[in-house]
Amino acid sequence: MAVWGIDIGGTYTKVGLVTKEGKILASKEFRTGAKEPFSVFMENLEQEIESLKSQVKELPEIVAIGVGAPNANSLTGNIEYPPNLKWGDIIPLVKSVEKVFDLPVTIANDANAAALGHLQFGPAKGMKNFVALTLGTGLGSGIIINGKLLLGAHAMAAELGHVNVDPNGRHCNCGLQGCLETYASVTGIKRTVFELLADMTEDSPLRGVSFDEMTGIMIADAALEGDPVALEAFERTGFTLGNKMADIAAHLDPEAIILSGGLSKAGDILLNPTIASMEHNLFNAYRNKIKVLIYNAPSTHSVLGPAALALL
Repeated sequence: MAVWGIDIGGTYTKVGLVTKEGKILASKEFRTGAKEPFSVFMENLEQEIESLKSQVKELPEIVAIGVGAPNANSLTGNIEYPPNLKWGDIIPLVKSVEKVFDLPVTIANDANAAALGHLQFGPAKGMKNFVALTLGTGLGSGIIINGKLLLGAHAMAAELGHVNVDPNGRHCNCGLQGCLETYASVTGIKRTVFELLADMTEDSPLRGVSFDEMTGIMIADAALEGDPVALEAFERTGFTLGNKMADIAAHLDPEAIILSGGLSKAGDILLNPTIASMEHNLFNAYRNKIKVLIYNAPSTHSVLGPAALALL
């Protein structure tokens, strides 16, 4: 028995066939096409899944599909007002996927799905209270309380990417100003780098890279090589992220905060300033008690979260 796990991101979508034990039998990554029509995405998804089927020698019984997507609402079955997907305000995700694949479909916010994956297959095994932060195109979050996913009254809990950092700060795709994800995400750190390139005079390998071409890995590699612009960008990103993680601790008292996604692949370059900022801003009762972990598995392992959703 197996399920399809589909992780829809603002830039890439990962799809994988996963057993109930969490073994990934086959997986693939393709561009989401966030600025193209949703119908084009569905055509690509169908093609990619058919391609994956052909790669599995002994295809098991496939019983369900789990999908993690930005702003996915498990109560309505829709993606609702996604700031980084230009597919419209309301996208009927469950109906569309069920129609194509004729399987039961369960959806959740992509970071909620990631939190379930951490709980069932990953670094949060055995934990009861933790927060998952996904640092990709935007910043997603999922909260586990007493071993259960926190959904909220409208199944939209934990939009921590849109808590406010600065009321007069950067404009966000959601329409607000100063959202955390405009600072602490791959897109956010790119914006920081370009501000620093304008303000700093030091040489940097990032000066010759356009905004669209720049990636989080490029910035991390530059920082590892001692580039002052990249190092300062991670310092600023860690400061802002850690400050808001201290707020998360005050609200939730988690045993751990788990970072994943493209930006987390920077490792200690991101982790050290983030922990320093969090600890500095923590209420005394929480200091040195909350673990900050990086889940740095291959990017296609993000299908484990949606798969865990389908296996519930």
